[in-house]
Amino acid sequence: MRAVIQRVSRACVSVDGEFVSSIGEGILLLLGVSLKDTEADAIYLVDKVINLRIFDDEEGKMNLSLMDTGGGLLVVSQFTLYGDTRRGRRPSYIDAARPEEANRLYEYFVVEAKNHIENVATGRFQAMMDVELINDGPVTLLLDSERNI
Repeated sequence: MRAVIQRVSRACVSVDGEFVSSIGEGILLLLGVSLKDTEADAIYLVDKVINLRIFDDEEGKMNLSLMDTGGGLLVVSQFTLYGDTRRGRRPSYIDAARPEEANRLYEYFVVEAKNHIENVATGRFQAMMDVELINDGPVTLLLDSERNI
């Protein structure tokens, strides 16, 4: 699994002009699922995301996590994170999981996140979404469960 993590002041998702979900301060997480991913990858990434110390403490140092702040987590599926652009000009998505499996692991990730933090929101799987955010910092990080060693 690959994730783009953005620390946000707020973020929201809509589909065809219809509000889907939003969070205040927290993390917008773009989540991609590959052909090789399993529940273990989801568990690893949930643990990593909710415990990343990317929020400021009282001294202004990035020393707090979502677990510490009680911030929100907005999880948006993003198969294009597995786009391979090494050849030609059109990305190949051959490494992305098929929709049924991607949705299963996306939902598994969301359930696991909800087991640890209260405020978890989602986009709409396989929809063309409008994602709005105020990137706080900006702080943007990349995670890949294949590189968890």
